[in-house]
Amino acid sequence: MKKTLDTPFLLVLGCLVVFGLLIFTSAALGLLAKSSGATFSSVTVSQLLLGFILGGILMIFFSRLDYRLLRKYTPHFFIFALLLTSLTFVPHIGLTLKGASRWIVIAGFSFQPEEILKFATIMFLATYYSAHYKTVTTWKGGVLPLCIIAGSGALLLLLQPNTAGVIILGMASVSILFAAGGKVTHLLILAAVGVLAIVGAAFKYPHVAERIDTFIHQESDPHGAGWQIQQSLIAIGSGGWTGRGFGQSIEKFSYLPEPIGDSIFAVAGEEFGFIGTTLLVLLFCAFGLLGFRIASHASDPFGGLLVVGLVVLIVGQSFFNMASSVGLVPLIGVPLIFVSHGGTALAMALAEVGVILSVSRRMRTRT
Repeated sequence: MKKTLDTPFLLVLGCLVVFGLLIFTSAALGLLAKSSGATFSSVTVSQLLLGFILGGILMIFFSRLDYRLLRKYTPHFFIFALLLTSLTFVPHIGLTLKGASRWIVIAGFSFQPEEILKFATIMFLATYYSAHYKTVTTWKGGVLPLCIIAGSGALLLLLQPNTAGVIILGMASVSILFAAGGKVTHLLILAAVGVLAIVGAAFKYPHVAERIDTFIHQESDPHGAGWQIQQSLIAIGSGGWTGRGFGQSIEKFSYLPEPIGDSIFAVAGEEFGFIGTTLLVLLFCAFGLLGFRIASHASDPFGGLLVVGLVVLIVGQSFFNMASSVGLVPLIGVPLIFVSHGGTALAMALAEVGVILSVSRRMRTRT
């Protein structure tokens, strides 16, 4: 059994964090041209303090902690995460922006509890399936627990409303069931139900329907609903092979509506070009492959399932962000992990990486 951290995985992580910090810092300069909303100093401080520093502390803590100790407290942590997410609906505690109640404000400090809920859900599912692996191929032992555990969290996210969070949570949850040995037919049925749920959300929430329509007809309203995707494509296209250079993006100042969030991959494309964005994609691919390697050599089923869920959570969100910037999927508003603004998402991602490193420290020796 290994006693040291997985060096290749750690190196890829380091590259992602450094590259992400460079891209974020440059993208945040676009806020200097805006007269309202977040400022350059406020977003950089929150990203550094809440994201990198707090996240780094959590990563070190979890990497040194024996991940097997988490199993004992998983049910309590999951209930805590559900209650914490429920606070988004409480007046004077929950913060509503753009019609969505996704934030909690305590003593002037705001954060998104959904990131904690995703982490807790993955831990709970990994705990359950590792203990009930003999019945995972049945509806009662495989699909039903997923619907109860992940469904309870998904329901809270839908009420916010937060369809993007539901999609990501569902994707990570199903990946754990698949890794645990769930039947392919059951997984296909779950996928079909997920598609129907998205269709239902489009009828209930106008913003979901608008995003789907914009994805299908990207050029129909270039100065309205299609503005963001059109400007994103212009930014990426203008970067060419090698990009304009670090800090030289033009689109981030006046054209891209979310240069530090949904559109940050477009800023990377404009400044670092095709070569730079390809490198970023390859780094996430390497992160995923090395993560799955750790899962396959975990010392117990709990560790393997836990790593699978966390890797899919991190890489899945990131690929959705990058794919939406080039029009391959609808814009759903998820962060590009390690790169885009979001102190809570970054801190929790680094905490999750800490858990993955803890599993890697205790991997079975490869033969």
